[in-house]
Amino acid sequence: MLERVLSLRRAAPHADDAPADEDEDAVYVGRDESKTRKHQHLFFRAPNRASNYLTRINYVSYWPCAIALFLLLILAFSFFFTSRGFVCISSYSPVSRVGFFGSDGHESDFGALGVPWCRSKHGKTVEWTAKDLLKGLEEFVPIYETRPIKNNMYGMGFDHSFGLWFIARWLKPDLMIESGVFKGHSTWVLRQAMPDTPIISLSPRHPEKYLKKGPAYVDGNSTYYAGKDFVDFGSIDWPKVMSKRGITDLSRVLVFFDDHQNELKRIKQSLKAGFQHLVFEDNYDTGSGDHYSLRQICDQFYIRGGGHSCFKDSDEARMRSRNKKFWEKAVDIEELCGPGETWWGVRGYMRDNFNHSNKLISYVEHFQNSRFLESILDVYWELPPVAGPSLTHQTRYDPARAPSPIVEDGRYGLFQRLGLASLDNSVFNGYTQMVYIEISER
Repeated sequence: MLERVLSLRRAAPHADDAPADEDEDAVYVGRDESKTRKHQHLFFRAPNRASNYLTRINYVSYWPCAIALFLLLILAFSFFFTSRGFVCISSYSPVSRVGFFGSDGHESDFGALGVPWCRSKHGKTVEWTAKDLLKGLEEFVPIYETRPIKNNMYGMGFDHSFGLWFIARWLKPDLMIESGVFKGHSTWVLRQAMPDTPIISLSPRHPEKYLKKGPAYVDGNSTYYAGKDFVDFGSIDWPKVMSKRGITDLSRVLVFFDDHQNELKRIKQSLKAGFQHLVFEDNYDTGSGDHYSLRQICDQFYIRGGGHSCFKDSDEARMRSRNKKFWEKAVDIEELCGPGETWWGVRGYMRDNFNHSNKLISYVEHFQNSRFLESILDVYWELPPVAGPSLTHQTRYDPARAPSPIVEDGRYGLFQRLGLASLDNSVFNGYTQMVYIEISER
């Protein structure tokens, strides 16, 4: 509990990446002109001094010294000319970011500010591996290209579409429930994963309403509690629904939430209904988002990467301030900390219902929420970003608060072979730490 945050985090080896956006304000990396001139003066004087020195030593030791001096000069000139590229980089140019950080810069920055991972009861984890994810990506890309809703603005992008498809395909449930449908993209994703499995879809607005304005998806094998027939997830008599469908094993049900409701509330409702496998699409980081998320609940001092200092001159504050220039969804100390250094949730608030309902909670309440979650949590797994920012040119999520990507920066050949290079960059801008959990009262 007393373990300090920064001791758990590794320092960032470089500044963070910058998103490609319409804002072309330049960020200047410090350059002292007087020091530049001094370096140039030294380069002119060095050969003369070296020559005088070499004339004073015997011939036998001349060549080793000459070789050493030659290597030093190469190193010095290499640093000088390379550093010229550090003078000015655009905050929102992916090309500039790659040139500034190098091909592996983004990879080394992943998790630099900590990734608070919820602790499960028995240390259990998912069965799938990184190889399974890569194999899944290869299969999913051509499927994704056939999606009926090409522009799913305000809905799921590629990363979360893949995550939902992969999880559903791996678990092979007998019934899938989704709370929050929007235009029907998530319904389509679930249908691609499980062609014959029934789906129950809950949404205040029926997706067919969007057909009047553009592409939408309505599934023929789904039961809709939507529009005038809408019933909230927490108000449905789930034992009755399960009995009617002949489902006796609730471990064969997958529930997907993309409804922007307090996730602690949804977990308690799911636990009461007996559901065990849950996926939350928007697992917002601390200080952001419109509802209380698992990531926020698990952000505690005793968790590796959890807990925060509101000291404005701390290493964390400086890094967050720098990241804010590069990533749209990065959270700086001003946004993170409310009055009285209330950093948990969103500035001390537990948000709910699209940010229409907010409750100020104490740290003690926040702490108790995490302990409750740990008591019923069997598995916690955050979907990694599909690929690093230098490949996807994403401009939103902060890599310093995200797990390492499936396809790491610098592996363009793999990125291309998987078919990811053919996708529009905009589809990679929707990553918000989608999470899969398994819960039980055992």
